[in-house]
Amino acid sequence: MSTETPLDRFKAVLAGTARAIADEPEVELAFTADAPVQSGKHIKVPMPARALPPEQVAEARGFADGFALRLKHHDTALHTRGAPGEAVARAVFDAIEGARVEALGARGYAGITDNLAIALDARLRSDPITRARSQAEVPLSTALGLLVRERLTGNAPPAVTVPGLALVRDWIEDKTDLSALLLALDDQRAFQSLAMKLLEDLELVEGEQVPEDSDDGGSEDEGTEEESQPDEGDEGQEQGGEGQAEVEARGEQSESDSEDGDGQQRSDDQFDDMDGDPGDDGEEGMQPVRPNRPFADTSPQFDYKAWTTQFDEVVAATELCDADELARLRSYLDQQLVHLQSAVSKLANRLQRRLMAQQSRSWDFDQDEGMLDAARLARVVVNPTQSLSYKIERETDFRDTVVTLLIDNSGSMRGRPISIAAISADILARTLERCGVKTEILGFTTRAWKGGQSRETWLAAGRPPQPGRLNDVRHIVYKKADEPWRRARNSLGLMMREGLLKENIDGEALLWAHSRLLARPEDRRVLMVISDGAPVDDSTLSVNSGSYLERHLRQVIGWIETKSPVELVAIGIGHDVTRYYTRAVTIMDAEQLGGTIIEQLAALFDTP
Repeated sequence: MSTETPLDRFKAVLAGTARAIADEPEVELAFTADAPVQSGKHIKVPMPARALPPEQVAEARGFADGFALRLKHHDTALHTRGAPGEAVARAVFDAIEGARVEALGARGYAGITDNLAIALDARLRSDPITRARSQAEVPLSTALGLLVRERLTGNAPPAVTVPGLALVRDWIEDKTDLSALLLALDDQRAFQSLAMKLLEDLELVEGEQVPEDSDDGGSEDEGTEEESQPDEGDEGQEQGGEGQAEVEARGEQSESDSEDGDGQQRSDDQFDDMDGDPGDDGEEGMQPVRPNRPFADTSPQFDYKAWTTQFDEVVAATELCDADELARLRSYLDQQLVHLQSAVSKLANRLQRRLMAQQSRSWDFDQDEGMLDAARLARVVVNPTQSLSYKIERETDFRDTVVTLLIDNSGSMRGRPISIAAISADILARTLERCGVKTEILGFTTRAWKGGQSRETWLAAGRPPQPGRLNDVRHIVYKKADEPWRRARNSLGLMMREGLLKENIDGEALLWAHSRLLARPEDRRVLMVISDGAPVDDSTLSVNSGSYLERHLRQVIGWIETKSPVELVAIGIGHDVTRYYTRAVTIMDAEQLGGTIIEQLAALFDTP
């Protein structure tokens, strides 16, 4: 009897189709719960649910077709040698080449065209172009890729991108003629020359040219050098613009170095990272170095910094007060929410049932120990000389998940919002632990109002202008991912302590929680943020621009959503966080928080 599942059969068909499209018999295809990616002849596409929903099947087909077309129509070495060195120009160059490859592959094949369109929609879900409200917020690489695709194939851009494209379409078409690219669709070298001309028209490069002869003496060495060096520079430049300064400010340069290393290791296939968007199969799970900057970032970069990190602290909840006080605060928390805990517990039980139902259970039989196999007891009755048989349940990939709950501990959360956040985190940790999913609970605030010791040192230094972040941040670990819930239960009571909740600097807190997740070995990492407003720190905002902290938060969110393997979701309490986060929900009543957390996590786990 065959044990092959429908998912196995779909995978076999998809792999065969990819080999046929690529005209390459050695193509290997696998499913992944992370972002789709291609490395050489190895392809990873999104894993559909076991029931094979049509929309998920079409998405997997789209990514498989796109990767196969790249193998057939794209010369990676030629592309790398001809690519510009500047990060934004490189991103646009990659996007234009991606449009060429898909336009070639889709000619005459309506099915492939439809599949590629669905994959494109999936890639654009977290792209800033879908949220752009001004020309400065439109990513140049995304816009050029979509406009070139439209000109080469005649297919209109996805509806969700039309408002964003409208902000820049006239500007681009006034400066360059996209129709010229049609003249060299079948010739990658000639297409590169036209693409470079387009970059010059847009003033992204100055006089850079594609090598005329790939066999020119020394070209191989030059190509090798470019494959290992410029990408490293691009990575550094991008990180400097989109999060490196703040990572350095938190004393986490080593994390950044690991990202650069991963990007450099895969630089020989830089174009492969383009269509995969957020995904990489390196051991660190880091994301491609492809920048996706808006127009505003082509000007001098916004550099977030801290005046000093000397007085910052990352502290365990147990270090901020003694065990007796934590127990008293926990008891107070339970009394405050006795009527709510029952409702949230019911929701937690529903979440547990949904999660457990998705786990593919399988057993190893005829074991020497484990659970008694009742189905085989009959043979012992018939023949008492037969030994008892045991079975052991196999571990599933589903369990290889970690969830971090990052809770805003600012003063505006005082009262019922922070109480409900604490009890919801408690119920969530207990539920996920029963399902085999590790959970970390973190909080963020500042050590003082109005700047603390950081501001004092700034005043003593003569009030230098534009000092950057001017307060002492406090990041609190309520529960570590590997810590059992029973040991961390009392720590959550710390949120009830008078005087704990002060100001909130969200961007740095996100980077901190994100870096902790990246250090985890689990395959799937989820970061859930609970906040009730935009970042606010009076000391910082009084000596910098009024949007200083908010701009940094947007920068960090954009970096995580587009380049990180971490899945980011946010819940706003009485505040619209959808203008910051792509995947977010806003609740107006704090008592909705427990149910909303459960539903958001259930939705995440419903999507493999």
